[in-house]
Amino acid sequence: MKELFNEKESNVRSYCRKYNTVFSKAKGSLLFDTDGNQYIDFFSGAGALNYGHNPAYIKEKIIQYLKDDNIIHALDFHTKAKYDFIKKIYAVILEPRQLDYKIMFTGPTGTNAVEAALKLARKVTKRQTVLAFAGAFHGMSLGSLAVTTDKVSREGAGVSLNDVIFIPFESGGGYKIDSLDYFEHLLQDDHSGIQKPAAVIFETIQAEGGVNVASMSWLRRLEGICKRNGILLICDDIQVGCGRTGSFFSFEEYDIKPEMVILSKSLSGYGFPMSILLLEPQLDVWKPAEHNGTFRGNQLAFVGATTALDFWTDNKLSNTVNEKSKLIEDFLKSKVLSLNSKIEIRGRGLIWAVDTSKVPDANAGELVKACFNNHLILETCGRNDAALKLLPALTIEDDLLIDGLQIIEQTIGDSLAR
Repeated sequence: MKELFNEKESNVRSYCRKYNTVFSKAKGSLLFDTDGNQYIDFFSGAGALNYGHNPAYIKEKIIQYLKDDNIIHALDFHTKAKYDFIKKIYAVILEPRQLDYKIMFTGPTGTNAVEAALKLARKVTKRQTVLAFAGAFHGMSLGSLAVTTDKVSREGAGVSLNDVIFIPFESGGGYKIDSLDYFEHLLQDDHSGIQKPAAVIFETIQAEGGVNVASMSWLRRLEGICKRNGILLICDDIQVGCGRTGSFFSFEEYDIKPEMVILSKSLSGYGFPMSILLLEPQLDVWKPAEHNGTFRGNQLAFVGATTALDFWTDNKLSNTVNEKSKLIEDFLKSKVLSLNSKIEIRGRGLIWAVDTSKVPDANAGELVKACFNNHLILETCGRNDAALKLLPALTIEDDLLIDGLQIIEQTIGDSLAR
């Protein structure tokens, strides 16, 4: 069966090279292949499956919607499914947090929402440049790729990626300068050679960049610089939003309010493509159809997203995430760090990195393959893909979570023992 993929599918495929089997079924935090093998999932569809595979509560609503012959494709028509989602996200998420954002339904992928945010920032400010951070990942279309830093992704563009300034992120990359001191100096120096940016795009946690977690003081200071200088602040919450850090938005505990917020991945609750851009009302200067797309009305995604918001009507899931986060942190500190003093761990909520970049002869890519052979699926991240990225579902059972962590411990231990 695998020969067909090798012969007929483009060389651009990537994940299937690491997980070299044919998957057929999935439920909760388990995947099953056509040979009957079972795998624990610490990948969660790159963060698109925060509630696990085929969550029953959401599936029931989707199946009923299909059975009733409700509209499926609707571009940006007014529909009942969209109405229900807008009403629910305001009632459950935005109004309790005193956030008055308007909602823009973009194309279904996260990168399309990033493109919309960048276009709008430039349109509003009439400035061209955007500032982004070393270690950032924002998408693979050209505008999003321009604010993304990893070499392999950028080399795939085939054209120049312009109008972006990069400075170091607070943590990660080994930079030894105060990046915000540098940013302020660039803005004040009449010989810096840069145009004041239209916007700063950031992640509270650089997921693909190595799970680099911004501190509260650094991120609040960044917001202050932007506000003083009339620079829009865009939070890319595509991978670490929708509850991944414990709160629905990853920026909540920082007590900041970005002018724009980008959500995608787990927003639909079921793995359906869906992206939105939240924007402050005064920024909504679009003309009709100035940014559009055929598939920005994914009705099944609206149904799933509306249903998933039921998980956020109280603090139960947030508390669960925080408890599981502590479980992961304690395990990694007691079991994995003891394997080698040069291993580093970073994380928050249910996104963690085990960084082996300073461990002689350690190879995170080989560790991922070995974990897969031991029936655990996870990914690499960071500079030179030197860290293991743990991204379990928010709803993973504690016993499966511990089983997966033990596989990581065993796999790293076996590797270092050779």
